[in-house]
Amino acid sequence: MTTSFGQSTVLGYPRIGAHREWKRAVEAYWAGTLDAAGLEDVATGLRADVWRTLRDARLDAIPSNTFSYYDHVLDTAVAVGAVPRRFARLGLGQLDTYFAMARGVDAAPALELTKWFDTNYHYLVPEIDPDTVFAAHPEKALGEYAQARDLGITTRPVLVGPATFLLLAKGDDPFGRLDDLVDTYARILTALAEAGVAWVQLDEPAYVADRSPAEIEGLRHAYRRLGELPHRPRIFVATYFGDLGDALPALLDTPVEAVGLDLVAGAGNLHRLAAAGPLRGKTVVAGLVDGRNVWRTDLRAAVAAGATVGGLADHVAVSTSCSLLHVPVDLSAETSLDPQLSARLAFARQKVDEVVLLGRALRDGTTSLPAPLPPVPAAWRHDDVRGRLAALRPTDRQRADYPSRAARQQERLGLPDLPTTTIGSFPQTTELRRARAAHHAGTLDDAGYTQRMRAEVEQVVRLQERLGLDVLVHGEPERNDMVQYFGEQLDGFAATTHGWVQSYGSRCVRPPIIHGDVARQVPMTVAWSTYAQSLTDRPVKGMLTGPVTILAWSFVRTDQPLADTADQVALALRDECRDLEAAGIRIIQVDEPALRETLPLRRADQKAYLDWAVGAFRLATSGVADDTQIHTHLCYSEFGEVITAIDALDADVTSIEASRSKMEILDDLAAIGYRRGVGPGVWDIHSPRIPPHHEVVDALRRAVAAVPARRLWVNPDCGLKTRTYAEVEASLRHLVAAAAEVRRS
Repeated sequence: MTTSFGQSTVLGYPRIGAHREWKRAVEAYWAGTLDAAGLEDVATGLRADVWRTLRDARLDAIPSNTFSYYDHVLDTAVAVGAVPRRFARLGLGQLDTYFAMARGVDAAPALELTKWFDTNYHYLVPEIDPDTVFAAHPEKALGEYAQARDLGITTRPVLVGPATFLLLAKGDDPFGRLDDLVDTYARILTALAEAGVAWVQLDEPAYVADRSPAEIEGLRHAYRRLGELPHRPRIFVATYFGDLGDALPALLDTPVEAVGLDLVAGAGNLHRLAAAGPLRGKTVVAGLVDGRNVWRTDLRAAVAAGATVGGLADHVAVSTSCSLLHVPVDLSAETSLDPQLSARLAFARQKVDEVVLLGRALRDGTTSLPAPLPPVPAAWRHDDVRGRLAALRPTDRQRADYPSRAARQQERLGLPDLPTTTIGSFPQTTELRRARAAHHAGTLDDAGYTQRMRAEVEQVVRLQERLGLDVLVHGEPERNDMVQYFGEQLDGFAATTHGWVQSYGSRCVRPPIIHGDVARQVPMTVAWSTYAQSLTDRPVKGMLTGPVTILAWSFVRTDQPLADTADQVALALRDECRDLEAAGIRIIQVDEPALRETLPLRRADQKAYLDWAVGAFRLATSGVADDTQIHTHLCYSEFGEVITAIDALDADVTSIEASRSKMEILDDLAAIGYRRGVGPGVWDIHSPRIPPHHEVVDALRRAVAAVPARRLWVNPDCGLKTRTYAEVEASLRHLVAAAAEVRRS
């Protein structure tokens, strides 16, 4: 890269490969069927493919060090030496230590996993204590830079910035270690400069949330120190997911050469930039192309915004609003989408073309941009759904008071104290995936498919009975994904074939696309739930995904308020709940793991979101009788920030991730006087580690100390689809035995 930043760039690109080659290689390594050298060969090829793609698209500035075997925050922790002692003392090699931090081993539970700001990507939470000894390990960044250079491609290494890294960490005042960490970053930057690196990208998205004056001053202090280094690359500080607010003038008051601003989710950034006055000697990297949704960019509006930025700074470059990690790889792989829909879409590869086109338009002043899209097709509109929404009343979102409901539910269900259950899914075996694929391809007919799925349901029910669980599930063998499954059955949704996006670790999802009004034509889950219930006398939960999570894990239309789309989904789920109840299902679980995920990052915007999010859930669940028990499930987020909203959902039972966070959520629930049923997870299902009996007992005893046994449920952290049956049987056996032991005591 020359000393000039260039006219176009992206903040990152999908790391999974066009055909998820990364996922298969990593999982093969974990299974022992691929060695470290083979894994690195796959990684080397994937990185080269990305860099060549970006070069051939004529992108001016290309990022590197964005590939990861698991998570880029974990990569940064390793780069600065923040490896907790329990992993360092295992005596494993570097790669196996890395995966132990991510997944855990018997001797060392994994790092906590939580959501990356308001996305569905999960990062591993660094652990920083006063005795953490930082050390510079730039080898990964240097290695990727060297690999690209050998291909004739000059890149810009990317790291999570020091301030954001510490603000995302947990421990005893991590941010108090900022000076120590900046020293480590200084050594990394020096090493990069010595290798010939001209530009480095340091990501500081934590500052689009509310930050204290001390935290903002810490940002200024960190980049003044790094900017004053005598021998360093030029520094590009990238921010994304919202408005920088008061952090923007602080960042501009440092020697960094380039600042990236999200102009899609952070419209206020443009006003702040104008208030700062003319920026001399700095490049503003304008995030004009949405890196989180799949809709085509309004190029004319983007050019106008870019021109405004160009009038405020010495140089402007065009970029994506954030890394393209959050969208699928290439729209050209989708050959079965409605042409009216695909004409409106852009995946990562197409967004790169948009960035390049915008950069040229700003540089050359060209007006040769594609024509605007035609109006939305009339077939995407459902007037009856819109009529139902217009006729809603406040009582449609209300149930009777909880104590009277709880009494009627206990009379109907007769459950013991500390009832045991699971969250919903059971292992998705290779055989199940093959059966679904064969059915989709037409080589397995409907009767054969139903027979195969019913056999799996019966196996799961019998297993739960043998293990002694109190409330059963059907295991969800028919579901490829908890959102995609519903999207494939509701009007207004479209499913992709290859639209994979990384969620956490090797887990990828295919978010459906909501393009029109949402409507349910027929029941979606009733047949599977009632079949499972016919096999047993124990209650079987009906399993649904809630309206907020369906929106959060889809690519949502932008032509109407999110609240309206959420209520459309909620009406479909309300009808499904009523049909499940009419079919004899006594417990219905409506999962909302994304409730915290989609919380706006600025407090000023949060109440409006929580009002419609809670309202949508209550609309979905308030159409059933008092003696039907409504459950919900939430996982892997900082739930203390939405604790009053969790209470306002008015679910009879809330199961929640708690094992990696050591039951911290129970203190938050106690603080607000929460009085409904709660199931804090006692088994971390995102790790292959089988929790020993005594560990589950200890977790339950901590829970019983905070919640009366009559309101406490015993369950894993999340669904079991990613685990093996050997892990599931052993872990659930410990869970049931631990519940019995604590129940006796």
